[in-house]
Amino acid sequence: MSLEVSTLVAEGSKMVTSYGDGLFRFGEETVTGSILLFPESVYSWNVTKAEDITPESFSRVIDKADDIEILLLGMGSRLTQVPMAWRQVLKPHGIVIEPMDTGAACRTYNVLVSEARRVAAAMIAV
Repeated sequence: MSLEVSTLVAEGSKMVTSYGDGLFRFGEETVTGSILLFPESVYSWNVTKAEDITPESFSRVIDKADDIEILLLGMGSRLTQVPMAWRQVLKPHGIVIEPMDTGAACRTYNVLVSEARRVAAAMIAV
């Protein structure tokens, strides 16, 4: 008797297959630089380090707030403290921000997408 174990993911969902060297891969698709990632789409994000992030950096996330309950924030190679202003700009839209290093954000994002959770990720390229 054999068992096959596979993760079921909605067709067309973006899953991070690799990251590093300043880029992210989603199967055959490659995006260079930091990204805003949603299950159905990925966008370039004009951020290279945590200090570049402003409350306005989350405008696209806020535009999609009805589809998001958690925003994973990949902060590069190491976690840094999240300013209260970032939390305050997302909270009225029902979005909780969860900071972590970018590698952890990639892995966590994939798990949450496979669970059909309402997740997005803002990730600084490493």
